[in-house]
Amino acid sequence: MKKVAIILSGSGVFDGSEIHEAVLTLLAVSQQGARYQCFAPNVNQMHVVNHLTGEVAETETRNVLVEAARIARGEIADVTVLNHEDFDALILPGGFGAAKNLCDFAVKGGEAAMNSDVLAACQQFAKASKPAGYMCIAPAMIPLVYGQGALATIGTDADTAAGVVALGAEHVDCAVDEIVVDERNKVVSTPAYMLAENISQAAEGISKLVSKVLSMS
Repeated sequence: MKKVAIILSGSGVFDGSEIHEAVLTLLAVSQQGARYQCFAPNVNQMHVVNHLTGEVAETETRNVLVEAARIARGEIADVTVLNHEDFDALILPGGFGAAKNLCDFAVKGGEAAMNSDVLAACQQFAKASKPAGYMCIAPAMIPLVYGQGALATIGTDADTAAGVVALGAEHVDCAVDEIVVDERNKVVSTPAYMLAENISQAAEGISKLVSKVLSMS
C-alpha cells in the first residue's frame, strides 16, 4: 500500500490549513487505497485570526504543529522527522497558513522564502524524483522547491500568479476542477479554494490531484 506524507500549516483557512482542503485530501488518499501520515513545523503561527470576525487576535499565539494536530486527530509529527524514504509521495493542502507559516508569500510575495525545515522536507521528495501535490496557495512554494521554470497553478488570479512567476515558476491558468502537471518535476497543482465556491468544487480538483500523484509514484 502506498503511503503519502501530508504537510499541514495549522488549522483554519485564514491562519492555518484550509480545513476542507486538508480533510478532502485525507479522504481522497484513503479512498484511493493509500495511507497517509501528517506533519507540520513546530513553530508559532505568523498570527492568530478570529475566524468569526476575520480580525487578528493581537494577544494570542498558537503553535502550527499543535493546531494541525486538531485536523490529524493527534496523529501528526514534527516535519523535521519526515524522511522521504518512508513515503511514496508528498501533498501540501492550502489555506493562508501555507503562505504565512510554511513560507512568507502572504507578506513578501515574489521575494518569499520557505521555512527551512519545510523546504528541506519538500526538497527530499524533489531530489528523489518522488511525486508531490500542492493545492490552493501552496503552489507558490513550487519554484522555491523545484527551481526556475517549474509549472504551477494558483488558478486564474493575475496578481497572485504574478508573485508566483516572480519566484521563478511558469504559471498555468487552471479551472477549479482541473490540475496542472509538471511531468519533468513530478509535481501536480490545483486551485482548490483559490477558485472553489463550495466544498464540492474543491473536492473535484483535489481528488484529481491525489489520483495523479498516486499514479506517478
